[in-house]
Amino acid sequence: MTQQPIRFDDGAAYERMMGAWSQLVGQVFLDRLSPAPGQRWIDVGCGNGSFTEQLIGRCAPDAMALPFEDDRFDVAVMALVIHFVPDPAKGIGELTRVVRPGGLVAAYVWDALGGRDPIEPILTEMRTLGVTPALSPSVHASRMEALHGLWTDAGLERIETRAITVQRSFDRFDNYWQVTTATGGPRANLELMEADAIAELKERVRGRLPADGQGRITLGACANAIKGHVAEVAVIVK
Repeated sequence: MTQQPIRFDDGAAYERMMGAWSQLVGQVFLDRLSPAPGQRWIDVGCGNGSFTEQLIGRCAPDAMALPFEDDRFDVAVMALVIHFVPDPAKGIGELTRVVRPGGLVAAYVWDALGGRDPIEPILTEMRTLGVTPALSPSVHASRMEALHGLWTDAGLERIETRAITVQRSFDRFDNYWQVTTATGGPRANLELMEADAIAELKERVRGRLPADGQGRITLGACANAIKGHVAEVAVIVK
């Protein structure tokens, strides 16, 4: 099957699907960063702004400080983006460049290759049916060890990693299916599948996600998170 590119061209669909998941992870991620108010932030690949909204609400960032010269920002963050960057090493190098000495560079990304992406139930059943799921171009960068390597190679210090596990409930399976297949990788695959194959896939996923007594389904997901500090400038006393 020819692969379709992964597209996020429907902001409302993205918000219903990934935006809600991102806010769940973002709360824990920001707690871990423990940012001071009034700092200069740059949010790279902000999508429809779900995580950016959390920054504004909790961190009172200096949102007007937008120049991109060296050492301009206090914090650089990349939420659910690094696996879409064609050259992750270059991307992290740029984040490091624009953050001041002692500043923070941090990111989180779904543990896609570890089978802990929110869309994994659908991807698993696609593979069972012989369908190769559409994956982000730099999905290898989602592994925790890959993230640690990128931060180390960029010269960042005091690197810390953490797996952030969250849960989300849907009032019924059909709601989960509609939300999850309306955008991104699942949508790219379904656009190339026949109606009967889609129906079979849907029923297989339904069997993988049993509902409770009220018809509600709950599933978990895990994001790999990392943070590190830009090296302080050494002061030489003569």
